[in-house]
Amino acid sequence: MDDQNSKPFDSNVTSGKNKPFWITNEPSLKFEKLNQNAVTEVLVIGGGIAGLTTAYCLLKAGKKVILVEDGYLGSGETGRTTAHITCALDDRYYNLEKLFGRAKTTLIANSHMAAIQWIENTILHENIECNYKRVNGYLFLSATDKKGSIEKEFESTKNVGLITKMLNYVPDMKSEEGEWSIEFPDQGQFHIMKYLKGLSGAIIKMGGKIYTETRAEDISSTGIKANGFEIKANDIVVATNTPINDWVTMHTKQWPYRTYVIGAKIPKGTLSYSLWWDTGDMESKWISEPYHYVRVEPFDEKYDVLISGGEDHKVGQAEAEDIAEEERYLRLAKWTKKRFPEMGEIEYKWSGQVLEPIDSLAFIGKNPGNDNIYIVTGDSGNGMTHGTLGGIIISDLITGRDNPWAAIYDPSRITLKTTGDYLHEAGNMTAQYVDWISDGDIKQAENLKPGQGAIISSGLKKIAVYKDENNEIHACSGVCPHLGGVLHWNDDEKSFDCPVHGSRFTADGKVINGPAISDLKKIDIHHEINVK
Repeated sequence: MDDQNSKPFDSNVTSGKNKPFWITNEPSLKFEKLNQNAVTEVLVIGGGIAGLTTAYCLLKAGKKVILVEDGYLGSGETGRTTAHITCALDDRYYNLEKLFGRAKTTLIANSHMAAIQWIENTILHENIECNYKRVNGYLFLSATDKKGSIEKEFESTKNVGLITKMLNYVPDMKSEEGEWSIEFPDQGQFHIMKYLKGLSGAIIKMGGKIYTETRAEDISSTGIKANGFEIKANDIVVATNTPINDWVTMHTKQWPYRTYVIGAKIPKGTLSYSLWWDTGDMESKWISEPYHYVRVEPFDEKYDVLISGGEDHKVGQAEAEDIAEEERYLRLAKWTKKRFPEMGEIEYKWSGQVLEPIDSLAFIGKNPGNDNIYIVTGDSGNGMTHGTLGGIIISDLITGRDNPWAAIYDPSRITLKTTGDYLHEAGNMTAQYVDWISDGDIKQAENLKPGQGAIISSGLKKIAVYKDENNEIHACSGVCPHLGGVLHWNDDEKSFDCPVHGSRFTADGKVINGPAISDLKKIDIHHEINVK
């Protein structure tokens, strides 16, 4: 599980130092760069599952579509998923019933089941080879939870029309806390990069255009600038995980979390292809109550890969629990090994970013204040179905078709019953600005080891410094260009992360996660502080 070396990672491939299993297992999806001005009916920004699904749906509806991605397809958070395709939502159905009522919660459940079916139908129609399987999912009690919560969830799933079953054991698990689980039949799983490859191929066949290594800038109601050229469009869809065209509104409705994943080979046939989730840490300091999630992916004739995730924390705030990033992988491995002793040596590790909306549902539809700019954001750990729903709903909105779920996912919605959680998360966000008056991580850049970064204070300035494998120091502004949060060094993924809204930058200052849209300003460190 050690880092391979200290060389900077290629953010066109993936948004962190650690390569996910999917990307090591499948070639990068690279297309030509935008090299001329263009005009289209719909411009889609973002080459993950939401952007590609949106482009596919619009092309099927007869629209002309261009899609741009600043890296390669899947290089953002879609490529760092664990690819659970499920209607078992991270935030319990009994909570959703309290927030939205039974009728709307039934629509929510139906929307996620419809997304699973849409994925399956598309795979069959386009003959996409992506290891797709219908599998059972099992929600089981964590050590910090009580049986009453899983009983409430079972009752609520029945209330909203889901076919579930209460079990007094957890299938395939050798050790578990609660000895109770809810079975969710007919869920799904696939190899996400192979799925994106199939979707992108279908888009090209239908006449769509895809440009990679093409960063959207100056987004307006008429189009964008990218690579020194312009793309004009009637409608623009921002499907970049977090909106890059909005400075404040949407970022006060959702908060970024970092989640960790490990992958280990197991002898083929040892475990069934299934999905497992515990009910979350009820003692966590985080509102999201982080949980563990596990599945099995085919590898070759002899082995499968057991993929396990969890140990979440707010982006840029790992130190708030005094648990370093590397220790989170170790804790995750210990947790997984106890329940699945068949697990072999860990061969893959990575982390990903999850946006938690204040009322648990994604934001899909018109960006507040815009008539022809649409967004898909707030995956809440259900990115495969939320991303798919994004494509379905936005395609219907643009083409004027009625959609039964559009109002539920509307980004302009206000959910008053979430005021307490909102104040808690908003307080956490505001508290991060205290870093402006705090000392930096280190006093001198010379104290860094190769492959390490840190924040240095120089008077009123914050400087992000990184020492590469040649002992050369790279220095940039240590302040996020979005709304001025002081960055934190992520020693695991070798990036500078903003603890306020989740923007992330490579060690040399290139933006890799929004909402920031510009790179960090380079600094001549010799004019700021002593470097020997």
